[in-house]
Parts: sequence; structure tokens; C-alpha cells
Amino acid sequence: MNKDAYDNAETYTISQLAQEFSITLRSIRFYEAQGLLKPHRDGKSRVFSRQDRVRLKLILRGKRLGFSLTDIHELFHLYDAEKRNKKQLQAMLNAIQHRQKILLQQQVDIQSVMMELNSAERSCYQQLSKFD
Repeated sequence: MNKDAYDNAETYTISQLAQEFSITLRSIRFYEAQGLLKPHRDGKSRVFSRQDRVRLKLILRGKRLGFSLTDIHELFHLYDAEKRNKKQLQAMLNAIQHRQKILLQQQVDIQSVMMELNSAERSCYQQLSKFD
């Protein structure tokens, strides 16, 4: 993207993004070094686009869901790839379906753990009621 395009687009400083997402400047620089974010440079300053902001949001969400940075990078690469090629579309579809299976299993696991925790909580309350 050329500089004029950035001048006319919604942009963010590294400090604004760090504050918005409650992360450190170092974290954002790390994601940039990993090739996950690609800010424009204005002298020594980084100028982040709306796309960079969305990607940062997706990176942080992916990390919360247990995605590795390699997984996230691969998903970005597949998303950015030209989708006119049947092989690339099939690879993206396979990656999406694989990730869906993992997330569904995690959802089942979380529900099981929540049921166990709820049971343990009820047991604790029952035991505490005996002390009254």
C-alpha cells in the first residue's frame, strides 16, 4: 500500500493498539517480527492499518483459543493467498475443517470440566452447610 493510501485510511499508532488491546508494545513488535503484522513506516514510527488492527485482534483471539503463532500465520497465509487456484482453496478448506474439529473437541472438554467444577462446588457448599 502506498503512503497516500495510508493517509486516507484509518490508521493507528503502536501505542493506540497496545492500549486498546491491553498488551505491550513489545508484543506488537514481536508479532510484526513474526510477519503477522505489516505496518507502514513513517520515519521511525509504525503506522498500522485497519487490516493490521483486525489481524491483531485475531492473533489475540487465536492465542486465547490455543492456536500457536504458526497456526495463526498459516491461516493468514491461506486467507491472503489467491483463491483462484483449486488446490489453494482445498488447502484452506482442509485447514478450516481441521480447526473446526479441534475447537469442537475443546468445547466438549470445557463443558465436561465445567460440569466437574460445578459438582465440586456443590459438594463444597454441602460440606460448608454442616458447619453452620
